Amino acid sequence: MRIKMGSRFEITIVAKNEELARQTIEDAYLEIDRIEALISSWKAESKTSEINRQAGKSSVAVPRELFSLIERARRVSEWTDGAFDITYAAFDGLWDFNAPTPVIPGRAAVEACLSRVGWHRIQMVPKTNRVFLPQEGMKIGFGAIGKGYAANRAMAIISKAGFQHALVDAGGDLLAKGNDANGNDWRIGIADPNKKGHVLMELRLSNMAVVTSGDYERFVVIDGQHYGHILDPRTGWPVRDLHSVTILCPDAELADALATAVFVKGAVDGLAFVNSVKHVEAVIIEGNGHVHTSLGIQNLKM
Repeated sequence: MRIKMGSRFEITIVAKNEELARQTIEDAYLEIDRIEALISSWKAESKTSEINRQAGKSSVAVPRELFSLIERARRVSEWTDGAFDITYAAFDGLWDFNAPTPVIPGRAAVEACLSRVGWHRIQMVPKTNRVFLPQEGMKIGFGAIGKGYAANRAMAIISKAGFQHALVDAGGDLLAKGNDANGNDWRIGIADPNKKGHVLMELRLSNMAVVTSGDYERFVVIDGQHYGHILDPRTGWPVRDLHSVTILCPDAELADALATAVFVKGAVDGLAFVNSVKHVEAVIIEGNGHVHTSLGIQNLKM
């Protein structure tokens, strides 16, 4: 287990060659470190931070890998009608979920941040891999997609080493390959956000990612009202109707992004969206405890 990207990462490989497996796990952790150095907006030396610093000033040449990740994020933003948006980072500091006495931000502050949000405004030049944010104060952030991408890259290292069975746990976001040590599908539990320590549902999976977005661990209560940390990038306000969304699909990066997008869309629109997409499933839990599941979840239940 290692702390990476501000979360607890744990990698498991099922193998007969223990020495090779241990070395591969170390290589996978190094790959996660490399991804963090590339996409972190907290590290001043990262290209992501440079893009943000140069907002409204000049474009930045970035590695093709980062350029492609931003392109994919833009596509998901368009696909989800802006429910997912990597320029949401302009809201940083608007809501202080760690303040001793939290307050609701004023309308003017929210609108000022909103003026700097919009995935469609990111300017990209494929020939030179340059990225430009046209307004000062615009920011991109990979908090809703980065761990999924890191999990994908870690699993790519494992696969390249020849291992067929592994599990990457990226702070609770899981990517499973093959089977567990007993030759069975990997088993995962969906937490009940209304009952700490209680598992609401057990699922079995193989060659699939599972990512959960929820507001039950990081939130504030102001005047008796619950405000979670997941903001709607279209309004700047916390989403208040849901407690958690779990997405299952073969790609951890996509699952990461869609968990946020479906949370923002809400139970009805989010479930309709998931049911319209092949190879994507969801478990949606409303604030009142009501559970919605997509059409294929029954096939994954234990």
